[in-house]
Amino acid sequence: MTFYKGLCVATVFGLASVAGAASADTWRFGLEEIEGSVQAKYAEAFKNLIEKKSGGDITVQLLPYGKWGSSYSTLYDAVQSGSLQLAFGSGALGGTVPESQLLSLNFVMPADELKTAEILNSPEFLESEPWQQSFRERGLVPLAELAEGYQVWTSNTAIKTPADMKNLHIRVMDNSLLRSTYKAYGASPITIAYGELYSAMQQGQAEGNIQPVFAHQEMGFYEVQDNMIFAKQAQFVATMMGNLDWYEGLSVDQKKMVKDVNSQLVQTGYEIQSKFNKERLDIIKAKSDINIIELTDAQRDEFRKMAEPVRQVFIDEVGDRAKQSLEILLREVKKAGSDS
Repeated sequence: MTFYKGLCVATVFGLASVAGAASADTWRFGLEEIEGSVQAKYAEAFKNLIEKKSGGDITVQLLPYGKWGSSYSTLYDAVQSGSLQLAFGSGALGGTVPESQLLSLNFVMPADELKTAEILNSPEFLESEPWQQSFRERGLVPLAELAEGYQVWTSNTAIKTPADMKNLHIRVMDNSLLRSTYKAYGASPITIAYGELYSAMQQGQAEGNIQPVFAHQEMGFYEVQDNMIFAKQAQFVATMMGNLDWYEGLSVDQKKMVKDVNSQLVQTGYEIQSKFNKERLDIIKAKSDINIIELTDAQRDEFRKMAEPVRQVFIDEVGDRAKQSLEILLREVKKAGSDS
């Protein structure tokens, strides 16, 4: 927990000094997660390949959570302004790019984690006009989608049916669609800053939590919760995005290099998250007596039925591009022959 102390000071240190130290050939890459995380390991692989393929002409500078500040909106603003060339954006990105909330919808992605990564990074989805324009109109460009593993619930209540989630104060990211989803399940979703979540659960302000396994472990959230529930309702997906002006200023060869590297890293990203989440779950089991619950297909279907109307909420709140992007994603999932 000590990693997160004093992050407001980091914001003051922040982007001005980092930007001033960088050369024209340095790509600054802001991460939502700490060093040693899934995002960090993916970014390290990206950095190594870019620097190698560019013959050393480009340096990628990685800035994990805390090196640029602690508010995700600060990170997204920095990419929009060009203070950072690259960043990851996930659930909280919905405030900047409303269409990105598509990746938070429950029971849309394939249950197969690798197929999810392949579909999200396919040209049919990633390079589709509605998805690209959703970001480009905000001064951003989506370059890759990193699926970081299933979002897993923890709670002091053993959740097996929607009735078990009734009125549960479960923490969600600052994302209106996530709030709508968990309200549909009967819960009372709340938003608490990531760095304050451990103490909030310890003190009972939050009664439940939603994270990939690795985050539950590295932040110690499992220490203050009784149950860990695997519903396979959604994966945690982070969009790797670039500043639009910076990206358009790249040469044709550089754009191709970025695309080729990210295509090469789809399998790598899957392997990173799979290894991380398995190892971290083993640590959780070894260090605690938390109760592991895996929902049956019949139990998952109860939640699935309650989640499906939220798709229309997404369309009504965000508009035509949301509808088009959802239709493209569902079509590609169907083509892959995968069930959610």
